[in-house]
Amino acid sequence: MEQRTDKKHVIRAGGCVLLLLILWMIASDMYKKLPWFCEDTIRVGVFSDSYWEVQNGYSYQILEDAIAQFEEEHPGVHVEYVSGIMKADYSEWLAEEMMKGTAPDVFFVPGEHFNDFAEAGALKELTHLIESDADFQPEHYYASAYEYGVYEGVQYALPYECAPKLMFVNKSILTAEGIAMPEDKWTWEDFYRICQEVTRDTDGNGTIDQFGTVGYTWEDAFDSNSVRLFNRKGTECYLTDEKAGAAISFMDRLEGLNSGYSVSSREFALGNVAFQPMLFSEYRAYRSYPLSIKKYAGFEWDCLTMPAGPDGANISRLDTLTIAMSASTVHMKEAWEFMKFLTGDEEIQSEIFDYSEGVSVLKKVVESEKTRRFFQENTDTGDALSLPVLSRAVEHAVVVPRFHDYDEAVAEVDRAVRTILESSSNISMETIIQNRSINTYLKSKQ
Repeated sequence: MEQRTDKKHVIRAGGCVLLLLILWMIASDMYKKLPWFCEDTIRVGVFSDSYWEVQNGYSYQILEDAIAQFEEEHPGVHVEYVSGIMKADYSEWLAEEMMKGTAPDVFFVPGEHFNDFAEAGALKELTHLIESDADFQPEHYYASAYEYGVYEGVQYALPYECAPKLMFVNKSILTAEGIAMPEDKWTWEDFYRICQEVTRDTDGNGTIDQFGTVGYTWEDAFDSNSVRLFNRKGTECYLTDEKAGAAISFMDRLEGLNSGYSVSSREFALGNVAFQPMLFSEYRAYRSYPLSIKKYAGFEWDCLTMPAGPDGANISRLDTLTIAMSASTVHMKEAWEFMKFLTGDEEIQSEIFDYSEGVSVLKKVVESEKTRRFFQENTDTGDALSLPVLSRAVEHAVVVPRFHDYDEAVAEVDRAVRTILESSSNISMETIIQNRSINTYLKSKQ
């Protein structure tokens, strides 16, 4: 009896030791070194430079921070990324990996190639994963950024970071000319009137040296006047639509103010132009600017939403970098969890303001006190960028259509609009001619 009791004590003690050993191994990650431990590895495709076409020494920082935290929260899952591929070579590299059957489980998708990859069947449809995941909340993302991952009504990607187009204003010119800063709900006519008032020869030498705007394009005018340029499949162009016609006529009036002079962005940097639209990422990427812009520019800055056309609103275009899942991945569950974490974790998303030039895709992050303090502390004057303006620009942004050869179709429209604006003939007649030419081209691509 006594012997049996001793045996029980030994077994119990051994069990306690074993339990402590297991707990220690878990705490110290030693269990991963056991020969029977199997770790799932997911590969991430990423380019080594910034999506926003600027040098960025922190291009991997956010991803590395996300991986470290994700692995800590998901024992048994290892995440690795492929490094050293420049953005200019990235899409070609990714296509080659797909052809070889060695594509990463998840990968970033440049906006200009999203349509091609989706149409080719290279991206996993996310609809089932979204609908079956009670923890996933699409409404946490900006709707416009989230829509960027949709192709022909199907969600193929999640948004990672974005950049809206804003109208940046040289307030010093407006002040010198006695012109009040436009309201957020300003219109084309407000925009034209101010441009007309500031465009003049300031030194009396007979040459215009102060201008209203630079970089305002027909696409900006189309977006802010609710122009639907193509049908859903991209087989027909609607350049002759009344809203498009109004936008072209407005561009003709606006360009006419410069009397044939071609205004450059350098003129804006020198303080000679009142307005310049630019992506928020461009604003932040200017090395003489972003957060030190007022120190170097020599004039006072502000930013607005874009002016609204008579049939539109104060909206502009949004560029978004998305992340998608390979259609051939064998780690669908793990890949989905990582995609959700990278794009939906507020701490990780807040790092975009620290290490990138874009904007978080989470409204809560953009409008947070942390983000407000970041811009306040990193602006030389102590003024915070207008985050409500930034947030509204993202929230109500225009998302470019999703169809094959979209870029080529837009290039045809750009050629046509330039021809119309440079033509000495009737704008309406020239538009009809150019629209017919575009539709002939679109049909030839089918």
